[in-house]
Amino acid sequence: METAPAPVPTPALPPSGPRGVLQQNRQFLDFFWDIAKPQQEVRLAATESLIRYLRASEQEDELKYTLKRLIEGLGATREAARPGFSLALAQVLQFFEEIPLHAILQQIQEKHNLERVKKKLFRNAAFGNFFGVLSLFQSGRLAKDQKALLECVRLLQSLAQHHAHLRDLPRKTLVDILSEIPEAVFEEVLFSALKADFTLAFSTPEQLHLLLVGIQKFPGVLKPNKLKILLGSSAVITTENIPRLVKVLKTAARSEKKDRNLPHVGLDLLRVSVKEGAFELFWKEAVENGLLKEKSGPNSYMCYRLLGSSLPLLSLDQLQIVLRGEVMRHYGDHVVSAQLPDRFKFAPEMETYVNSFLEGCDDPEKQLAVMIGFSTLTNQGYPVVPSFWKVVKHLQPVALLKYVNWLKRMFLRPDFDCCLDFTTSRQNQNQEKVNMTQHRVVRLRKWIIARLVSIIDSQGKMEEDLVMDVVKFCFFHAFFETQKPTTEIPETKSLPSVPLNGQTHSMAANLFFSLLQILNSLPVLGNTVEAAALREKHIHGMTADRNLWIYLIIQYASVLLSHEKHVKAVTPFTAEQRAAWDRMLQSLENLQKKEKESRNMEIFAFQHLLLLVGIHLFKTPAETQDLLNDLLNCIERALDKKSKKKKPDDEEPEWVEVIVEILLSLLAQPSLLMRRVSKSVFGRICPYMSKKGLHLVLNVVDPEQDQDEESAVVVMEETDKKKKTLLEDRNEEESADSSDDDSSEEDGKEDSEDENNNEGVDENFRNQLMNVLQAGNALGGDKSDEDVDDETMLALDENVSALFAEQQKRIQAKKDEKEKMRKEKILRRDFKIKVLDLIEVFLAKQPESPLVFDIIDPLLLVIERSMSSDSDKQEQDFLQKTADIFTNRLCRAKQYCRSVGDLVEDLHALLESLVKRASKHMDSVLALYYFSASLYLFKVLKGNVARQTATPLSPLKKKHKNSEGSSAQTDQLSGTGILDLKRVTMVYQEALSGFMTKRKSALTGSMFLDLFNRFPVMYKPLIDTLVKSVTAGARQHQQAQACMLLHKALQTRDLKLSMTTEEEWEELIRESTNQITESLKAVREFKVKVDQEKVIKCLELLNFVIKTVNQQKLNVDLMELSQTLQALSQQEGFGKSVRLDSLYWNVMKLLGFARPKKEKAVARPEHTSGAKPFKRKKKGFLPATKKRKNRKKALQENGAESGREAGPESGREAGPEGGQAAAQKKNRKRKGGAGKAGAEGPSPKKAKGTHGQEPQGKQSKAKKKKKANNTPAQKA
Repeated sequence: METAPAPVPTPALPPSGPRGVLQQNRQFLDFFWDIAKPQQEVRLAATESLIRYLRASEQEDELKYTLKRLIEGLGATREAARPGFSLALAQVLQFFEEIPLHAILQQIQEKHNLERVKKKLFRNAAFGNFFGVLSLFQSGRLAKDQKALLECVRLLQSLAQHHAHLRDLPRKTLVDILSEIPEAVFEEVLFSALKADFTLAFSTPEQLHLLLVGIQKFPGVLKPNKLKILLGSSAVITTENIPRLVKVLKTAARSEKKDRNLPHVGLDLLRVSVKEGAFELFWKEAVENGLLKEKSGPNSYMCYRLLGSSLPLLSLDQLQIVLRGEVMRHYGDHVVSAQLPDRFKFAPEMETYVNSFLEGCDDPEKQLAVMIGFSTLTNQGYPVVPSFWKVVKHLQPVALLKYVNWLKRMFLRPDFDCCLDFTTSRQNQNQEKVNMTQHRVVRLRKWIIARLVSIIDSQGKMEEDLVMDVVKFCFFHAFFETQKPTTEIPETKSLPSVPLNGQTHSMAANLFFSLLQILNSLPVLGNTVEAAALREKHIHGMTADRNLWIYLIIQYASVLLSHEKHVKAVTPFTAEQRAAWDRMLQSLENLQKKEKESRNMEIFAFQHLLLLVGIHLFKTPAETQDLLNDLLNCIERALDKKSKKKKPDDEEPEWVEVIVEILLSLLAQPSLLMRRVSKSVFGRICPYMSKKGLHLVLNVVDPEQDQDEESAVVVMEETDKKKKTLLEDRNEEESADSSDDDSSEEDGKEDSEDENNNEGVDENFRNQLMNVLQAGNALGGDKSDEDVDDETMLALDENVSALFAEQQKRIQAKKDEKEKMRKEKILRRDFKIKVLDLIEVFLAKQPESPLVFDIIDPLLLVIERSMSSDSDKQEQDFLQKTADIFTNRLCRAKQYCRSVGDLVEDLHALLESLVKRASKHMDSVLALYYFSASLYLFKVLKGNVARQTATPLSPLKKKHKNSEGSSAQTDQLSGTGILDLKRVTMVYQEALSGFMTKRKSALTGSMFLDLFNRFPVMYKPLIDTLVKSVTAGARQHQQAQACMLLHKALQTRDLKLSMTTEEEWEELIRESTNQITESLKAVREFKVKVDQEKVIKCLELLNFVIKTVNQQKLNVDLMELSQTLQALSQQEGFGKSVRLDSLYWNVMKLLGFARPKKEKAVARPEHTSGAKPFKRKKKGFLPATKKRKNRKKALQENGAESGREAGPESGREAGPEGGQAAAQKKNRKRKGGAGKAGAEGPSPKKAKGTHGQEPQGKQSKAKKKKKANNTPAQKA
């Protein structure tokens, strides 16, 4: 133990250590290769494995070799390798604490000596020194070794001079070292070494950062008296130091221009200024009057970043200084000016700063101060921060409540003295003579209402009382005005200092209905058990006590209407409108009573719809009054039991029809809430849907009735334009700069359009112009200018200009009319897309209703018209949605009508019509929709058997050979239900015949394949047509499709079970064979692809037919087929297709013909004659077989090659004799040894496909045995 490990590595380390390591362990050396790889995961895994290996081996020579390799790698040429070696060295030093750091540092300096290194390698040596110090620091032991620490600091100071190579990496590492060492070590060891850097702190940002870190980390060492000695002042932030600080900050701003980050020196200056109590001096003089004065991008963005970073560091008073200063105003100007595209926008970064501050701040007063500070940064009254600001979600409840109250106060009494308002230079140039005070008030109020709405949308932890308070405030100021304050209505306590005008009321009304949509999707609020239970059920739009938010608003509106002396509606109700309102309230009470009794979702849906229509009475009272009365009548009739016994002769429409009309009118309005509620209510009334009610919906999407809907849709959509204009008003006003720039371009475009329109001058205008010119003698001749005086020319100019002005008006009117028609078309299409939602809801809720059959034709008509027209993107969306509903919701629906009743004849007629229309169409895509609809009706008629007949379906059993044909036929017919199989067969047979005989047909083989797969009962009626079409097809394509369909049919078990006798099945096979034979006889050449396709399908069919004949021993003559196939192979171009050739010989093999061997397989004596299987390589190249990984592969290939060469010879031998000969040759080879076998050449082997195939398995076993026997000899 004492002599074995110690003496071996010690003397052998310098000369033979690495060589010994190389000879010992290859895995150990691979660690260093992986450490240098660019992938970080590989480097980390290699470092971990290296540490584990060194701790397990405990060999000194390997540890020394590791240190040497890692130190060399610190200055590697590849940049990715240096951090890997540095980290590995740090880990080694951390785990092996017996290694002295000072010795390692000396080795690093010797290996990467900057004085002796060549100029070409100077950069690598500099990085070697830097990463060496970094590894010592990362080991965590540097603070314990004061000598090594001092040397590292001095080395970093010297490396800092090489800024061209290392940039500021040495200074940053110095800062990191200062941050980790204790104060005592700093005072004893490093203070004297860093004294020169501290003295020059105002020279560079890095040196100032080093001093600031020392002041914050070691306040007991860097006291004011020492700072006085170092800097000449007892503090960093002084009036004398401000110019030097500004200079350093500008340098730092330019250095961080590309990174877009706040330099560390800036953040540390903020902290030190707060610590020294000189923040106001620093902010006013250094930032606002110094850094901000120079109008450059890097300086401005650094000021913005200082503003955002300072928020968590400041007190409440200091926050007011920052939020009311020039940096804030400058930031607002930037936000407005950066609306132009392709400009850098700092607003998202500022939002990140504010978001992190609010998230980490526990003081509600500071949160409130920051929110108010950014909300009062206004551009002509409009705050620059967006109305929907996600940072609001981090406000604490106290701060949120105070912020909402502040917003309400600012809405009622706008105080622009507390606002930091500004106007851009472009706005000053384009300033119009308007009442700026009123203008700013309107803009501020618009933003405040939008902010209140967004608070409810973004805040998920609000209390119900606060939400209701905001809702009442928005509703009151949208539709009411205060006449006299009252304690019963809190909104009347404070009157607006500036009365609200009509524009503000209209804007507030539109935003209130946006608030309704938010409330409808709002989860249940509160921390109670009931609220949590409702949230788990994903219930939205309700309070914790199960009241709808909109119902609470209706109750509040009733309170307001009852206090006529105190409040006045902006648009007062008439007597009829007030009567409708009171009637609605009474109906709501009745609905609530019935809902509590029955818990019926239909009643809840009616209640929701009634509330929604009722609240619209405030926005559009004239239009909503009739709608509300109709809805009330419908609800009363729907819930009245007597209405169900209504006489059929009553001409009054059913309540369902009226409800449908109301829902359609609501869908026409531009409201997402209306759309969702309409879909919900429509789904509830689907079980009561009548035919007329459904046709009201279908008439909307009917292409024939576009003109009828035109006016209604357009009128509704006008309100949408107004709403969008109000909501987007801010963007339009804030981007005044961009609009002014773009206006000239738009004018230019309009001028060019006008010129294009003027090119086509009509003949009437030409005649009028000629008359005007002739009247003024302008066309009199050559002397006309001399005859006409000035007055006549002036009159002529006026007439001509008047004529051109009138013509320009006509052109503009045509353009306006064309644009109006285009917009109306877009609005109608959008309305139809909404109505498609109702059709989809009906198909989902009532798939078993007989009314589904009425939807087929309208949807097909929509698809046909949309596909035939030149459509834009909106039309394509409409078509895609219609096709999706038709295909997935209708044709592929799992549930369907099972009580057809008296519609049997109508459904058969519709099925016939659909198949005929599919056959007549020229577009196969469109024909597919018609054909799919016919299959849906087929399924319905066939599936009604369970309800229409007394006997249940009899499943298909295994058919015995001697069973009677009548039983099979009975079972087959029993599965057709009420389907008239004979009538339907004639329809599909006619379609199949047309597909096979017409040269151009929209039908495809996949359609009939779908028919057969879904309804096997159609195989037998159509099998004769398929058999005849093998030869009677109009073209090769149709004949190929007939073969494909016939192949699928013959493979189906149901077809054979439907045959009455075995002779019928045998006759079908015989006739199929004869048809295929005749079809193949007609083939003369293989010039085009369709010829190959036809023959391939025929051969696939023949493959199945011949197998069936052989397996079932049918009496079918195949002699003529064999002759035809033999002649087929002689046709021109037969062997060009590999698939065709393979199928052909598969069929011929079944007929007893062997595939002739190719000449290429016999002509191989060249390779067998020579003993050398490989070509001779050039000198200096190692053959591939000599490589270690390819030796085994080459031996296997030699054996396989020898087997292929001997194959034809052994294949000529018959039966067992060939096998015996092969065995004898193998025995000879085994006895002769490896050398003899190599001299005689490769041993023969039976080729595949010959009779010698059996002994081949034995031969492979013998090879394995020989290999096992030769292995020990080779080792010996």
